[in-house]
Amino acid sequence: MTWTAPEVTPADEPLLGAERPMLEAWLDRHRATFLANCAGLSGEQLATASTPPSNLSLLGLIRHLTDVERVWFRRRLAGEDVRALYSVPGNLGGGFEHLDPTRAEAEYAGLLAAMAESRTAVAARDLDDTFVHERVGEISVRWLYIHLIEEYAQHNGHADLIRERVDGRTND
Repeated sequence: MTWTAPEVTPADEPLLGAERPMLEAWLDRHRATFLANCAGLSGEQLATASTPPSNLSLLGLIRHLTDVERVWFRRRLAGEDVRALYSVPGNLGGGFEHLDPTRAEAEYAGLLAAMAESRTAVAARDLDDTFVHERVGEISVRWLYIHLIEEYAQHNGHADLIRERVDGRTND
């Protein structure tokens, strides 16, 4: 039996409320929106490059977003000794190369795990807490949430187009 990415229904975004729960909910909504763009696709379909010569694919985005979650929340914010799994210095696009569709289920699960680990890494932090980014200096947790919301929003636009190219499905 061929694995396919599970169905995901993004929750409605909050319209009112305190800042922290709103930021958390918006980030989780964008995470779920990305996963919804992968839903029902096989590893082969997830690995399909949408518009050659670009190598942009949903599986590549899964791998890229896994690195984003690990690096921003665990390494930079929490100071854990973790590295990106797919990109390397000098090749930040490594997540989009050498895709193996037979690894899609494991790499999808890795993104889910990275999301959960990110939630744990940030849970005890206040929005005004800061950490130091190696290139730009001091950054707040508030900025981190906004940046990750922006990161997912950008890639959700890519994912919408890739998904439509792969099988014609659009998100209404």
